[in-house]
Amino acid sequence: MKGALPCGLFAAVLVLLCGERSLAAQADYRNLDEGRPTRVEDAFPVERYAFEFVTSYALEREPGGRSVHAFVPELAYGIVANGELGITAPVGLLSEGGVTRAGLSGLRAFALYNFNTEGAALPALAVRADVRLPAGSFAGSEARVTLKGIATRSWGRQRIHVNGAFTLGPDVSPALIEPAGRWWWGAALDRTLFRESVLLLAEVYARGAARAAPAEVTGSLGVRWQWRPTAVIDIGLARGLVRGHGPDYAFTVGVANAFAFAGLLPGGR
Repeated sequence: MKGALPCGLFAAVLVLLCGERSLAAQADYRNLDEGRPTRVEDAFPVERYAFEFVTSYALEREPGGRSVHAFVPELAYGIVANGELGITAPVGLLSEGGVTRAGLSGLRAFALYNFNTEGAALPALAVRADVRLPAGSFAGSEARVTLKGIATRSWGRQRIHVNGAFTLGPDVSPALIEPAGRWWWGAALDRTLFRESVLLLAEVYARGAARAAPAEVTGSLGVRWQWRPTAVIDIGLARGLVRGHGPDYAFTVGVANAFAFAGLLPGGR
């Protein structure tokens, strides 16, 4: 597969990062990141003073035979208690009409803050802001700002997550990889298998690319497995539920690793 070499390079970077001080993350497989492996995420940020490096590959087959390969490295940092900052630089490979092109699909900076820990009355609640910059040949035409609300409620081994997002500004040409869209909302249900350090999840979400565009409805299934104390592998499958809108099918696989540099920890630990 054409994605094998870039994925191998990302994995090599991940191994190098593992050489720094690791964090004793015992259940990182439960922390849902956007797009890893489903679009809906949970309301919890990276641990304070921790870094999380994620690299993922995705293949999406669209109506009409167009194929999009995405390679998405992401770095997040727990800058404060219950808050994180991050940056991602997706690279796209587009195959259409017998022609294949590759390019950067913008730069994206984001911030997430959890302002309510889950309690008896209220779920865990968080807000997130993303700024997408038009850098690269697949980046779209203008900068975009997206605001998102996130809620997570747990009971036993199950959790339910609800996300809703809206993008500010006029409709513009979208990025190839992880386009902002005018609006989207989604819900996901996950179940933890404690002994195996595995999380199973299912989601459905709807997305409007522009004000007058028809809604795309997509269903996804995914699994997250903690194969090392600080490393998680995720795999997901998705399919459009409205004929002619959304992907014919999509596949994603990713690896996430949590780590910290000793000099950035309190007291230099």
